[in-house]
Order: sequence, then C-alpha cells, then structure tokens
Amino acid sequence: MGVVENLTAGFFQALTPGNLLFAFLGVALGSLVGVLPGIGPLGAMSLLLCTTFGMSPIHALILFAGIYYGSMYGGSTTSILLNLPGESTSVVTCIDGYRMTQKGRAGAALFIAAAGSFVAGTLSVVGLMLFAPPLAEIALRFGPPEYFSLTAVGLVILTYISSGSKVKAMLMVLLGVAVSTIGMDPVTGDQRFTFGILALSQGVDFIPMAMGLFGIAEVLNVVTKSSEVGIVQSVHLREMLPSRGEIRRSIGPVIRGSLLGFLIGLIPGPAAVISSFTSYAVEKRLSKRKSEFGQGAVEGVAGPEAANNAAAGGAFLPLIALGIPFAPPMALVLAALLIGGILPGPTFIQEHPDMFWTFIASMYIGNLMLLLLNLPLVGLFVSVLRTPTKVLMPVVAVLCLTGVYAVNSSSVDVWVLVIAGMAGYVLRIRGYELAPLVLAVVLGPKVEVYFRQSLFMSDGSLSIFFHRPISLSILLIPIVVIIMRLLVSRVTQTIRGRASAHEESG
Repeated sequence: MGVVENLTAGFFQALTPGNLLFAFLGVALGSLVGVLPGIGPLGAMSLLLCTTFGMSPIHALILFAGIYYGSMYGGSTTSILLNLPGESTSVVTCIDGYRMTQKGRAGAALFIAAAGSFVAGTLSVVGLMLFAPPLAEIALRFGPPEYFSLTAVGLVILTYISSGSKVKAMLMVLLGVAVSTIGMDPVTGDQRFTFGILALSQGVDFIPMAMGLFGIAEVLNVVTKSSEVGIVQSVHLREMLPSRGEIRRSIGPVIRGSLLGFLIGLIPGPAAVISSFTSYAVEKRLSKRKSEFGQGAVEGVAGPEAANNAAAGGAFLPLIALGIPFAPPMALVLAALLIGGILPGPTFIQEHPDMFWTFIASMYIGNLMLLLLNLPLVGLFVSVLRTPTKVLMPVVAVLCLTGVYAVNSSSVDVWVLVIAGMAGYVLRIRGYELAPLVLAVVLGPKVEVYFRQSLFMSDGSLSIFFHRPISLSILLIPIVVIIMRLLVSRVTQTIRGRASAHEESG
C-alpha cells in the first residue's frame, strides 16, 4: 500500500476509543509536567515505566510519545506568564515571552507559542512518516561494523555537544558504559562486577536506574530549593488573538524553527534544548528588528517554540528506523517497547506496519488535542503550580518506590533506585549532566556487542571498520563536524577582528 492508504488505515486504528484515551492521557500529562518546573517528561516517563507491564505496546508508545511532545507545549505557558521555565527547552521563551506579558501581550504570546508548536509538531510527524521507511530500508544494509560506528559516534557527538564541561560529559559517558558492563558477559557467560549478588547477573535494570536518576534525584533537588511562584497573569480567550503584524512576523520563524528542530532532533543529545537556542540565535541574526529581541519580539517566541516541538518529533526517527535512542526520553520509549516485546529497528516498519502507521496517526491527533487543550485551559494548568512542594514531592517519591518494587518484587531494584537517586542528585549539584550517563547505559551493551561481532567477522582486525564504506563514512562524521566548527569559529573571529580594526581606523 502507498502512504495515503497506510495513513488512512492508521487513522482508523488511532481513532478507536482505547488509542484515543491513551493519546489524551499522554498529551494531558505532558502538558502538566511541562508546566510543573523540574519533573519534566523524563521524570513522568520514569514513574510510568513500570505501568507498561501488561499494557499493549501501541498504547505504551502513544502514551509516552504524548508525554514527550506534550511537555514541550506546557513548558511555554509558565515561561510566558511567570518567567519560570517549566522545561529546560522553554528557557529561551522566557526572554521575549515574559516581556510580551509585561507589555500586555500575554495572550498573543501564548497563541503564537501554541500555534507554532502545532505547526512544527505536525511538520515533524510528516518528516517522520516520509523518512522513517526509506531510512529503515537503508539500515537493512548495516552490519555489526556499521552499527558499532553509529553507536560509538553517537556517544562521541553526545560528549562534544554537551552544554557543560566536555570532560565531565566524557566522564558521564564512561561511567554509563561501565555500569552497562555489570552482569553476564554476552559471549562467555562470565559474571562481571556482580560482587556475588545473584540479582545483578542480568545487569542493572534500566527501570529503577532511570526512576532514581530522574525521579528521586529530582525530588531531592526540588525539596532543597525554594519554589515560590509569582503572581499569575490572568489571560482571557478574547485576549489571545495576535495582531496581523504579529502573525505575519511569526510565519517565517515557525517554518525555519520546524525545519531546524527536526534536523537537530536527529543528533544525539538534548536536541530540543539545543534547537530552541539555535533557533533564537538564527532569528535574531535574520531579523531586521534586532533591537526588539529581549524586549518582547514575537519571533523570539515563535521560532524556539517551533524548534523544540519539531525536535521532539525528529528524535523518534533514529529510534524507529535504527533502533537506537539518541535522547534520554527515547531510551525510556525503547524500554517501554521492549517490555511489550517489540524491538524497534530496521525491520520494525515491515514487521509491525499497523503499529507504525497507528502511531503516526495518533501523533497527528495528539498535536490537535494539545492545541485544543492548551489554549482554553491555560489558567487551569498554571493553577497546578500552587500545589505545595511538600505535598507533591513525597507523592512522587512513594510512586517511585512502590513502582520499582512492583515490577520484580526485588529489594535489589529498590537499592538501585535509592543509590541512583542519591548519585543523580550529587552529580547534578556538581554540574554533571545526566543525559550522557543514561544514553551510555543504554548504548553501552550495543557498542560492546557490535564491536565484538565485528572483530569475530574480521579475525580480530580493526581494519573492518575502515574498509566498509558506510562504516568509514559514519566514523568521519565527528571529524567533519569538529573541523567545520573550528573553521566557522576562525572565520567569525577574523570578521570581528577586521570590523574592530575598521572601526578604530574610522
């Protein structure tokens, strides 16, 4: 069948009561955790991961996808109204969004953010729908050397693009790879780093570790900080229509942000955060009203909000087509699919076409639900911020503990949860990013297996990674990226130096 026939069949499935219910739950929860500072989609998905046992894989996929891209919507609400980013992806929106609120244009800012997010989310689903099947067909040509090169390069790029210290990011990657080696050797069957604990022979379970790093650590982080909420700006529906000028100025940024965000979503790391900052920088450079940026420029809201939503959709492409999660939320989506007995990758679309096209259709429906939810219910979502931290955080902690124990009834999993939570809290306050750690835990076993399989194929020769064209091309990617970045930096410095010399001579 063609794309239209497949998509039509997908809509028939997505519009069934069960799938509609999980799509609604996903986007509603996503909007909620986007509004609440700190919890985020990772925390929510970690909490709900244990509930996917016994759940249909398509329901789990729809639910987790809705939470992820729904949180991008919710984060903009508090950024615009309170100058309080619910999500790290909405930090940039605070700059001009809150200034628009101070100028009495809060409704227009919220409308532009929601409409831009809807357009970007829809365009990203179109990209996922069009590019996932051909990418999966290309990936069928991959062997262990190509997959090793892809996963290894992913970890290298993840280290390179981390916003903090590159040394700290590298340490997190190495720590994650080390944790991933705990358990039984996949080839010899020998026990590694289990310290005589039988429960660790299968390795460190990802569920308690993720819930500890993003659930318990977040509880500790929130309760040790002040979380006072400012006065909420009241917004009425009749005030939410932007002017023609604001709409006209938003069209270009939304389209550029959508394309930019989708492409950045394919890169390992916190793509949604990177895309929002990049979009803001691009719009400021292209704008004829540079002086308005930071003072309430509508482009500073439209571009970043479109970019982070498009990046959320683009992040699903490597997971669906290659079976490799390049972002922490995608690692949790992968875990939910594996719990349901589904292995994403090159053969996923061929083996589960109904599931793929139902998922695509549900994302279209979910984006429409978000648009209808976030505009009329702005006041309701913001009022959730008034929930006292001393009430909310203990509930989150109890859910983490009971959820982890309910999965395997294992006290070891509870200890992993507690240790991971304490370690995550300490690492965060010390300035270490947890994203490289989590992705390294997920990708570590893949890197090891693909590397050893490649060496078996080549009788121990490393030349196999360089003799195969696809593998060599992938390995050259980080080198090209670094060289291009150095060249751009050198050219920029040269231009600035000439400009300064010209001003001095003038």
